[in-house]
Amino acid sequence: MTHPTDRRTLLVSVGAAAITAFVDTAAAQTNDIRGLVKYEGGAVIPDGHISIYLNDPANQERTRAITPNMYIESDGKSKVRAFAFSWPTSLMTSPTLQIVARLEREDGWLLARGSTQFQPGSPVHITLNRALY
Repeated sequence: MTHPTDRRTLLVSVGAAAITAFVDTAAAQTNDIRGLVKYEGGAVIPDGHISIYLNDPANQERTRAITPNMYIESDGKSKVRAFAFSWPTSLMTSPTLQIVARLEREDGWLLARGSTQFQPGSPVHITLNRALY
């Protein structure tokens, strides 16, 4: 004999399905950013450190307050440097969000800079352009 489904059972089933869908979606939306930095013209990246950070031109105050810099070293021998790190998920929803890379010497002198628009879920490719003084 089958019992008719009561209202409580139906609500629990629907609620469980909704929670499962939400958790699966949240797990799929990662806040990891992976990418490559290269120097203009495919040349070797000069010796120094590369600072990578998020920048939102539409909301400078907010991005400065909650985004730390990610640093990778350049030994002056590589043409490409890979990076991977996590950022606050709340920033990744902005359509004006950029990822900026700055190559500086040990004394802080800017050698090159590059940026690109951030597209969630896509690998990032930044070309460093030589700084002109």
